[in-house]
Amino acid sequence: MPTIPADVLSVAQLARLRIDETALDDVTDRFNRTLKLVAQLEEVDTEGVVPMSNPHDMYQRLRADKVTESNQREALQKTAPAVADGFFLVPKVID
Repeated sequence: MPTIPADVLSVAQLARLRIDETALDDVTDRFNRTLKLVAQLEEVDTEGVVPMSNPHDMYQRLRADKVTESNQREALQKTAPAVADGFFLVPKVID
């Protein structure tokens, strides 16, 4: 079922988008073409297709999970305007 301009305006309102009246027909047409493409993709048989995160046969090189920096909390908190129990104190910004 094709989408009508009223449907497009309703979706645009939900998405907080403003569509100019002169562009409404074009946006509706593009919206309908997008929905047709989605319908075509839904018809594709994906049975047995393994999801992939990378189309290349590559492995992500990860660094070793080890501590490389020493604890510098006291040095860093020396310049802070307010600290308590090892935490930075910040002013309240929400009532």
